[in-house]
Amino acid sequence: MALPKISEARDLSDEEVAEQIIAIKKQLFQLLLEKVSRQLDMRHQFKHAKHPLAQLLMVEHDRKRAVAKTSEAIAADGFPGGLSESETPLQE
Repeated sequence: MALPKISEARDLSDEEVAEQIIAIKKQLFQLLLEKVSRQLDMRHQFKHAKHPLAQLLMVEHDRKRAVAKTSEAIAADGFPGGLSESETPLQE
């Protein structure tokens, strides 16, 4: 079983990323329960669950950081797109 590529995670929407993160965390919890109760035979399943989880968390973090950076730029300039007060279109 091949591990997923990061490009696959980047192609997902924000909602899909959040849903998959929750699903993988549930899967890891189930694997942990099986491990503790000595029912888990294939221990490599942890690796196959943690790898896409790390990718999804990284994508989610990158997107949040990009939004924060954009909002900081708007707050610093006072106007979106770096426009000054005299360059903004008049609103009627």
